[in-house]
Amino acid sequence: MKFELNKVYSGDCIDVMKKFPEESIACCITDPPYNYEFIGHKWSDSEVKRRTERVQDSKTMVKNIPYGSGLAGGVRNARWYEKNRNNDLEYMRWCQLWTDELFRICKAGAPVAVFNSNRSIAHVQIALENSGFYTRDVLVYRRNSGIPRGLNLEGKLEKMENPDAEKWIGWHSAFRNEWEGIVLVQKPLENNYWETLQKTNVGVFKTVNQDGSFQSNILENLSKKDKSEKYSHCTVKPLTLIKKLVDTLCPLHEENIIFDPFAGSGTTLVAAQELGFNFVGVEIEENYIPIINERLKSSKLHKELNPSLF
Repeated sequence: MKFELNKVYSGDCIDVMKKFPEESIACCITDPPYNYEFIGHKWSDSEVKRRTERVQDSKTMVKNIPYGSGLAGGVRNARWYEKNRNNDLEYMRWCQLWTDELFRICKAGAPVAVFNSNRSIAHVQIALENSGFYTRDVLVYRRNSGIPRGLNLEGKLEKMENPDAEKWIGWHSAFRNEWEGIVLVQKPLENNYWETLQKTNVGVFKTVNQDGSFQSNILENLSKKDKSEKYSHCTVKPLTLIKKLVDTLCPLHEENIIFDPFAGSGTTLVAAQELGFNFVGVEIEENYIPIINERLKSSKLHKELNPSLF
């Protein structure tokens, strides 16, 4: 397979990455299937539709998470916990299959930013570390306020006509979730930052904002999406957020390639293109490839017609 830039490859990223040259990627920003999406081992367009359609007319509070995700209720017996633990272990084993290949194709000093749920981000971090990456931080993407998940004990007891229901006002089984973690790792440097930067054009981060403030590890006010970002994909990240990550993590250089092994609707690739980087993506679901290519085409045309906006 010829390694072509500015292209999205169709296939399983584990197989596709094996055909990529070593030490060719400058930065990876990706949003792989989360652990609760992994249950059932069918992360495909048809499976997403099957699960999400199951909640369309229900009262579930989590509309964008596939049905059958393991977040639902059930008897919390030994079998339930064992099933969830085995799923965690299998998820970590799967993660290390692609993180091993990712490590091989990354240049020294290359940063890798991986989104995941706050419950399972540690599983991805362990896989990345086992593959050889060094953890730098866990960034917090603060999104629009979430809604409570889990059990409302008062409501549950009321349905059971339990006389103690009022004693449990305000008690729930989970917190309101309004952030996602982004584990930030880096392929080991060659001696130090300056030597690595001279050799591979990566290794340091742009942490001073346009207003002169120093960027913290909490990313805020980046959740807004415009109408052009509404695609038939259940976990689209805002383009402004991904552009911020690309701009922060990777110096602009003709040899620096931005990579996303789980391209989804193509947001990372669009962000890279708009910022002037070469890019490569992989997407296993064939139905998403036309969406990605159309976004890239529209974005490129928009940039050509409105260069002052970029």
